[in-house]
Amino acid sequence: MSMENQTGDRIAKFLARAGIASRREVERMIASGRVTLNGETLDTPAVKVTEADTITVDGKPVGAPEKLRVWRYYKPNGLVTSDSDEKGRRTIFDALPDTMPRVMTVGRLDLNSEGLLLLTNDGELKRKLELPATGWVRKYRVRVKGYPTDELFEPLRRGITVDGETFRPMAVTIDRQQGANAWLTVGITEGKNREIRRAMNAIELSVNRLIRTSYGPFQLLTLEPGDVEEIRMKVLRDQLGLDNQAEQVQGQKSRTIQKSAKSKRPPKRRN
Repeated sequence: MSMENQTGDRIAKFLARAGIASRREVERMIASGRVTLNGETLDTPAVKVTEADTITVDGKPVGAPEKLRVWRYYKPNGLVTSDSDEKGRRTIFDALPDTMPRVMTVGRLDLNSEGLLLLTNDGELKRKLELPATGWVRKYRVRVKGYPTDELFEPLRRGITVDGETFRPMAVTIDRQQGANAWLTVGITEGKNREIRRAMNAIELSVNRLIRTSYGPFQLLTLEPGDVEEIRMKVLRDQLGLDNQAEQVQGQKSRTIQKSAKSKRPPKRRN
């Protein structure tokens, strides 16, 4: 099936927009024989499709891409940011309300981190927002054990290499000392695996709490652990510079989806 004889979008882009997975993950699904097009198993992503085509993933039919939507989610501590976990640990998708559609996370927060996690039903937008090229700052409230001085953080502000991996310069300020712990505000622009914890360990500080408070222009604000709130289309359009096609998304009022009555909200924590 040649791309030159087709109109529409490349299948990886189409399935990403349909909320199946990111483009890269879709390409892996195709290589694994998990995707069919009009009854035939695909072995290459180099095809274009339209809504008139019949596509299945793992035997399940895929509908037309849904309208773009994005949510702010307060990820509680102790949840894994993945669809499933090989160790059987509870994931954020186990904790999300049943009323939520299929969504993907924008970036990750590790098991022992909490705070703002963006969710979207659009794989293309997910990919765009995760790229370091966006230059978006991720801000965190970080509690470390000890009595650090401002000068201690200079290596992090210059950019530090840990175990052969180089981290971009971080913005670090000391907010207050609270007993044997200090609260910091840390800003990073890339978000590598356990970046803040590893950088702090490199200057002999141990992180015992980490809360992401913002991701680019989107902020945690008053969300409590477990809360999900949809971002209004007008805000997305203003912040992301979405094109006219994206403007067709229904502008819904932002709403907080409460957990079901069977789910217990984690108690408020005091600093």
